[in-house]
Amino acid sequence: MTRFIHLTDIHVSHPDAGDPSANVAGNAAMLEQVVGIINAMDRQPDFVVASGDLTNMGDPASYGLIKDILTPLAAPLVLALGNHDKREGFHQVFDGSASDAPYFHDAVHAGLHVITLDTLVPGHVAGTICDAQFDYLAQALTRHAELPKLIVMHHPPRIDDAGLPWGSIDMDSTNRLADMLRGQRVAAILSGHIHINQVTQWHGIPIVVSMGLNSTVDLLETRDLRLIEGRTIGMCDWRDSGLTVSFVPLTPQARELGVIDRARLLAFT
Repeated sequence: MTRFIHLTDIHVSHPDAGDPSANVAGNAAMLEQVVGIINAMDRQPDFVVASGDLTNMGDPASYGLIKDILTPLAAPLVLALGNHDKREGFHQVFDGSASDAPYFHDAVHAGLHVITLDTLVPGHVAGTICDAQFDYLAQALTRHAELPKLIVMHHPPRIDDAGLPWGSIDMDSTNRLADMLRGQRVAAILSGHIHINQVTQWHGIPIVVSMGLNSTVDLLETRDLRLIEGRTIGMCDWRDSGLTVSFVPLTPQARELGVIDRARLLAFT
């Protein structure tokens, strides 16, 4: 079994960044707490994915802060960029370059071939996949043919024409991605962006979205987009039979109602 942790929509801002968004003030502390939670797990994850919106404003100071917070992670880390990120700030801090190029890459982690795409469109909320990345993906899919693929991309595919256009990549990219992944053994697509916990079957591929570490959306409010408190991490287990995802709530903080000890649980089986 391969275990990995899915983080997304972290939205960290450095205190000196001048971020006017009041709801991000505690996000750095929340991320520090999450790093501690992950490092204390009895069954350590094989790797950790952070699938975009690492910062809220994309400034170098905020990337420096998030890099410092994530450095103590004991597990390998896979990073992706989202619509709140800025490539220049990210590259400056994480690889010391002045590049504004999309950040896409692939590597093998614990028996999964992890392919990370950059769906960011500067100045836009919705996402896309550029031609250069489709060319890269076509080549990446030929590597490690014996291993299942895990695709990481901040914006999920658009399920159909009725989907919210701001909440996904565009329909052309969605259709092109579907054609490219057809016949591939894809464990899942990990995404964020829409701030809800959701697993959708798309052409036989699980699209796993987590609400992330900033806020969630009131799904019962159908007129406006109402943001409410809610933060989770995804605990993902890959087996030959498929993927299991458990969403671990972090807020509101749980009030303990009772404990059933392990010996009693075993007695019930």
